[in-house]
Amino acid sequence: MDPTLQKEIDNKMLELDGTDNKAKLGANAILAVSLAAAKAGAAEKDIPLYKHLAELAGNSKLVLPVPSFNIINGGSHAGNNLAMQEFMILPVGAKSFTEAMQMATETYHKLKGIIKKKYGQDACNVGDEGGFAPAISSNTEGLDLVNQAIASAGYTGKVKIGMDVAASEFYDKETGKYDLDFKNQGTEKHNKSDIKTGEELKEMYKAFCADYPVITIEDPFDEDDYDSTAALTVEGVCQVVGDDLLVTNPKRVKNAIEKKACNALLLKVNQIGTVTESIEAVRMSKEAGWGVMASHRSGETEDCFLADLSVGLATGQIKTGAPCRSERLAKYNQLLRIEEELGSDAVYAGDSWRHIGW
Repeated sequence: MDPTLQKEIDNKMLELDGTDNKAKLGANAILAVSLAAAKAGAAEKDIPLYKHLAELAGNSKLVLPVPSFNIINGGSHAGNNLAMQEFMILPVGAKSFTEAMQMATETYHKLKGIIKKKYGQDACNVGDEGGFAPAISSNTEGLDLVNQAIASAGYTGKVKIGMDVAASEFYDKETGKYDLDFKNQGTEKHNKSDIKTGEELKEMYKAFCADYPVITIEDPFDEDDYDSTAALTVEGVCQVVGDDLLVTNPKRVKNAIEKKACNALLLKVNQIGTVTESIEAVRMSKEAGWGVMASHRSGETEDCFLADLSVGLATGQIKTGAPCRSERLAKYNQLLRIEEELGSDAVYAGDSWRHIGW
């Protein structure tokens, strides 16, 4: 088949598979062929991959995304008592992607110095995504550390905070409640006062957004708790990103749009399995006025397809780890190369990070 005909290739694989969840051929195998076809299509047309992806999507805007750096790890990513999985920084006040990298890197190293002084050298070891995992147990302590690092680097007001809560990790389906001390369940240390209802957790998030420069929260509730997620979304205090809630599946995206359950898509190509379906999920999200955040996974390679994807689909946001570990830096380095290649035509999402159209 002609490698430039991405949709036909992807649809042929879906037809050969013939199941709802790609169970016959396997999503990983389909994904590998889909990404390889996209790269071959770009090579056939003799244009950069990001331009080819933009053409496949019918997108005329090439935009360098605001990076969202995971700098403190908790949840299943870390051995500390922190329930919430990621604390991130977003340099929305930068004027270019290059400046955004400088802001984030300086803030990251300021954070390292603060953590080393307060918790010791061992606390400076990094997790899967390059973030630190100091022995902290409260979410406000994590937010305080990030805030302190931003101020120390001199970027107050320019660098904002994001969170990936991954609340499904500590949700009890039997009681319908959330246990923020889930890592101590079954021990004498377990703090029962950390068990929250959806409403109580919503009020906690509202307080975070009021007391800190928190502008985006991912998976604040369980993947099937549409009501609580919608209740936070309607408050309008931050961007509410669906990851487990949506799994980049156009059917679940459609459902969430109808229920007004969230207002941003976490774009993970390997969750849905093809470039074509990913483009459709992004199109639906943008048409609904949502934000879109292209995302890596905890287990990564040095392939930098995601960097080109974020520019080609003008997602406006990208989440691919801390400015640390080579498989994370590979994506950031590719974005720096793309910005350099575009020259004076390069556009950084900046303050428009949530509402970049096509």
